[in-house]
Amino acid sequence: MQAYQFLPAQTQSSAVVFASPHSGREYPADLLAASILEPTSLRSSEDAYVDCFLRAAAPAGAPVLLGAVPRAYVDFNRAASELDPALISGVSVHGLNPRISSGLGVIPRVVAGGRAIYRGKISRAEAERRLREFWYPYHEKLDEIMRAHCQRFGQAILLDMHSMPRDAVSMNRQHTSLRPDIVLGDRFGAAARGPVTEAVAKVFTEAGLRVARNSPFAGAYITQRHGTPSEGRHAIQIEIDRGLYLDERRVVPNANFTAFQELMDRVVQDLVAIGRDGASEMPLAAE
Repeated sequence: MQAYQFLPAQTQSSAVVFASPHSGREYPADLLAASILEPTSLRSSEDAYVDCFLRAAAPAGAPVLLGAVPRAYVDFNRAASELDPALISGVSVHGLNPRISSGLGVIPRVVAGGRAIYRGKISRAEAERRLREFWYPYHEKLDEIMRAHCQRFGQAILLDMHSMPRDAVSMNRQHTSLRPDIVLGDRFGAAARGPVTEAVAKVFTEAGLRVARNSPFAGAYITQRHGTPSEGRHAIQIEIDRGLYLDERRVVPNANFTAFQELMDRVVQDLVAIGRDGASEMPLAAE
């Protein structure tokens, strides 16, 4: 099983890079055998079908990196050090952060709703194997892409694509009665310069989508690691409300899926244009 699928740009013309680390939906046999959950419940932690919304990227001039293993197996949006002692034998209980304590470490213990994946623990050797075979290759490839874009364009703009449960948006509205369709997370400016985030927000709002920033999702490990604006590397986590296109209970496309996919085709083309020379008057490169 591969760690990722890489879709190169047909003609490299933009500093934009797309990634979808959580849309992998091929479940390894060892996970299915070890899990106490049925397959649909396992899939509840996926960013299901987000990869389908990036089909216009490569033809428009931007590469796409897709995680090939499901989030329930390895979470690429966590640090390799975020090992959960409640799941992995031989891991220290010291220095736990809230993500690990809640079961959402780099090797998840639970899926959505806090439902346990396993009956007991897995070995430290098994956890390290997953990191070696999947986590490290994914991030090494993303590092390679970002480095190449900086060399060619003077900057790299990573758009890290995710989806958010509709309930999460309902409970975290930003001082408004309107539910956001999109949440942009740039770690409050630490992962991307303001003009970059502004340009991305403008694309979504002009497409008729409501945009919030950094609440309830400000960006996690991927934006922290790959977003270094002082070096010309910008990273923005983009969360899409699943209710726009997904039957969340069954984890299947809903009746609006095709229309939303067509909307995202246009959005993606406009996002790619942000990274072209002369496409924006905003100073996107590092200051």
